[in-house]
Amino acid sequence: MNRFREGSMKLYFLIGLITLTILGCNDDAKKTEGHFTYLGGEIISPINNEVILSYSDKIIDTLKLNSKNRFLYKLDDFEPGMYSFSLQAADGLEFQMVLLEPQDSIMLRLNTLDFDESLVYTGVGAKKNNYLINEFLQNEIDEKKVYKYCLLDPEDFEDKIDSLMVLKYKKLNAFKAKYKTSDLFNKVAKSNIDYSYYNSKEIYPIIHYRSHKNDVFKSIPDDFYSYRKNINYNDVFLQKDYNYLKFLRNSFNNLALNTHFEHSKQHHINRWNTCYNIDKMTLIDSVVSNAEIKNHLLYLSTINYVTKSKNIENNQAILNFYLSKSTNEENNAMINSYAMSINNLKAGDKLPSIKILDHNNGISNINALVGSPTVISFWSHKYYTHFKESRYKIKELKIKYPEVKFISININDCGLAASKKVLIKNHFSIQNEYQFKDPKYAIKALAIQPLTKTIIIDKHSKIVTSNTNLFSHNFEDQLLGLINR
Repeated sequence: MNRFREGSMKLYFLIGLITLTILGCNDDAKKTEGHFTYLGGEIISPINNEVILSYSDKIIDTLKLNSKNRFLYKLDDFEPGMYSFSLQAADGLEFQMVLLEPQDSIMLRLNTLDFDESLVYTGVGAKKNNYLINEFLQNEIDEKKVYKYCLLDPEDFEDKIDSLMVLKYKKLNAFKAKYKTSDLFNKVAKSNIDYSYYNSKEIYPIIHYRSHKNDVFKSIPDDFYSYRKNINYNDVFLQKDYNYLKFLRNSFNNLALNTHFEHSKQHHINRWNTCYNIDKMTLIDSVVSNAEIKNHLLYLSTINYVTKSKNIENNQAILNFYLSKSTNEENNAMINSYAMSINNLKAGDKLPSIKILDHNNGISNINALVGSPTVISFWSHKYYTHFKESRYKIKELKIKYPEVKFISININDCGLAASKKVLIKNHFSIQNEYQFKDPKYAIKALAIQPLTKTIIIDKHSKIVTSNTNLFSHNFEDQLLGLINR
C-alpha cells in the first residue's frame, strides 16, 4: 500500500468517527467514551447496499451502506472474538472474518470484484486484522507448494512443511515483538499456523502419487501423526475457523481411508466409493459430539459425494445415512433439494425449462438452443483461471469436433454487460455465450456444483450425461460416443 492511499484511508477513518458523533449519539458517547467498539468501511463496486455482521452463525445486524457506499456500526456489551461480515459479490454471497475486541475502531475497505485480495483495514485494531488476512492469503500460496511437496517421500515432505511452519512462527513472533497483542489474538494466530500445518500432513497420503494408498500409509513414520492425540475434535472456540474446519475435513478423509482399507480388499483410493463415504460419516458421527461441527462435516461429505456420483441409487444410500445423523434442518432441506435436481437430470430426459439471455439481451429457453450434439459448460467471474482455461479447451475441442455445438453460460447475477466485458477483454468470442435470466433458480435446477460441471446433450435434445468435466481424461471418448449415437 502506498503512503498516499494509507494516509487517505486514515483520514477517512477519522471522518467516519466524527460523523458518528455528529449523527446522534453525542451525549451517550461522552458518558461512555472509550468503551465502545466500532466497525465500519467502504465497499467498492457493491452489488447491493447491505453488509451482514454475524457471530457464531447468528446475525448480529444488517448494516446499510450510505450514498457513498460506506457504513459505520457501534458494538456495545459484545463478546470479543472472530466475527464474520458478508455481502453480495460478483459470484454470490462472500464473507471474511474480522477479530473484534473492546475499544477497537476498525475500518475496512474492499472491492467486491476482488474480494479477499482487495481487503485492507485501518484504525485501532487494524494491524492484527491485516496480519490475519495476509496470513490467509499466504496460506493459499503455500497450499500450492504443499501439493507439490506431496510427491516427496514422507521424511522430505515433513522437512519442507516444517520449514514453512518455522517461517510463519518467526513472522508471528516478530509481529508480537513489535506490537502489543492480546491473548485472544495470540490464540487465533497460533491455531491458524498449527492447523494449516496439521492439514498439510492429513492431505499427504491422499495427494501422494502412488496409486496404492495402502503402500503410502505403510511408508509413513510412526510419529508422523503424533499431534492427533492432542486434537480437540469438538473445539467450540474454533468451530467457525477456516483452517480448523479444513483440517477436520481432510483428517476424516484420511482416517476413513485407513478404516476402509481394514475391511475392504482395495489398495487404491476411490473417493466416490459408497462404502468409503459411509465409513467416513460413521467416523465423524462417533468422534464429533459438537452438533454444529458434526452437521457441517456431514453436510460437506454428502454434498461432495452427490455432486460427483453418477449413480442415483448410491446417492440415495448416502443421503439416507446423512439424514439419519444430521440435525440441521436447513442443510437437510438443501441436500434433499439438490438430490432431487440430480434425479431430474437423468440420461434420456430433457433439461429443465430454463431461460437464458444472449448478449443482445434476447431471451431463449435452453432446450431451444439444442438441435445437435451439444456440450454445455459454465463459468464465473470469480474463478478467472477456470474461465480462461475452459475457453482454451473449448477452442481446441471445436476444431477437433466441428459436429458438436459448444454453449457456455455465465452463472453470475451481475448483468450481461459485465460478462461481455470479460469475454471481450480476453479476446474471446461472444457467440454461443449466454447468461441465466434467473441464476439462483438455474443453478439449483441444473445442480451446478462444482463449477467444472459439464452437461452433454444428444441431437434429440436428450441428456447423455449431466455430470462430466471438460478436463476429464475420458471427455473426448464421451464426445466420440455422442457423435456416433
